[in-house]
Amino acid sequence: MNKEKLLLWTLAAINFTHIVDFMILMPLGPQLMRMFEISPREFGMLVSSYTFAAGFSSFLGAFVLDKYDRRTIMLWVFFGFFLGTVACALSPNYLILLIARIISGLFGGLTSALILSIIGDVIPDKRRGRAMGLVMAAFSVASVFGVPFSLFIASLTNWHFPFLFLAGLSLIILWMIYKFIPSITAHIEKQQIKPSPVQVVKRVTGNPNQMRAISLTIMMMLGQFMIIPFISPYMVSNVGFSELELTYIYMAGGLFTIFTSPWVGKLTDKYGKIKIFTIFMAFNIIPIAIITNLGQTPIPYVLLISTMFFVTSNGRMVPAAALITGTAKVENRGSFLSFNSAVQQLAAGLASFVAGLILAEGISGELVNYEVVGYIAVVLSLLCIPLARRIKVVDTGDPDVILDPAKKVLVNKT
Repeated sequence: MNKEKLLLWTLAAINFTHIVDFMILMPLGPQLMRMFEISPREFGMLVSSYTFAAGFSSFLGAFVLDKYDRRTIMLWVFFGFFLGTVACALSPNYLILLIARIISGLFGGLTSALILSIIGDVIPDKRRGRAMGLVMAAFSVASVFGVPFSLFIASLTNWHFPFLFLAGLSLIILWMIYKFIPSITAHIEKQQIKPSPVQVVKRVTGNPNQMRAISLTIMMMLGQFMIIPFISPYMVSNVGFSELELTYIYMAGGLFTIFTSPWVGKLTDKYGKIKIFTIFMAFNIIPIAIITNLGQTPIPYVLLISTMFFVTSNGRMVPAAALITGTAKVENRGSFLSFNSAVQQLAAGLASFVAGLILAEGISGELVNYEVVGYIAVVLSLLCIPLARRIKVVDTGDPDVILDPAKKVLVNKT
């Protein structure tokens, strides 16, 4: 296996751990509410604390990520994430767990921007779609393996052990970061003057192309996260799923996207980011419209539609990530992507909040107005297509870190 593939597998492993850490808390809700004797509102604080902490740290990261070696800062950030995960595993009460989740979110939020920055620095634009597809397949693996396995461990022991499992895995990934991610400093060398925080913000907000990229991120998050957080309760209260049968949705969707994500990456490199994004975004509105209008429905039919939702949602993210990454040049890629990551986290939180205001509980306990949320999500998704067509890739040259054929290692061109 060559150095580039080892690098991408390392980034995918980082992404996998971060995603499982974020996702695992939600299905552990019944255990935690019983153990700590907390209300649904207090449990909601546990979930949202991670997202808002990630958004906050990503915003601050915009001011510092481009000042350091990518490898060095990834080591420190992931070490902080490891400590936060250990703190979650050892939390004796609700307050300590809440603090631990905030710590995990602060460091976990920075990993997303760093992963995209490293891909942008190392992988040329013509192969960036395939790289994004491989790294984003981590979400699929997390859905198929990570979350169900963590829940299985929790059922045999208690809620602490999934976090202990993640902490052990994080130690292995720390070694992989040290071993397989090269020193990447070209972005530092290209900065003649170190920008102040105000200059960083002005550089992003004053760039129309990057603002269109950020607007695309916001629109996609609003369109998706008005739907995703309420799929599980809707399936149980309206469609007739049991809580156990909910795992079929995530396992089936995740299993298919393990294979379709790299395939979409290859299509992106072959046919172009805009064309593949348009196709998958257009197809994505079909399962959104159907899912939000389901009544009592047989499980196989629901799994067919929900799997289509997973596949098309992931399919539009791969070219979108490659497109957005290409709007920043190497000297400010980290700060822009960190800024974009902060907006992404906050937009996801806003979408869930707005959808919660629209939804209501019916007389029989069913969710009401989910179809209204679906119609809004369809409109927002359709608006993403003309917006994406106005975004231009400015980084189309060779990467500043290349594979030295003689030494078989990744080195700076300089």
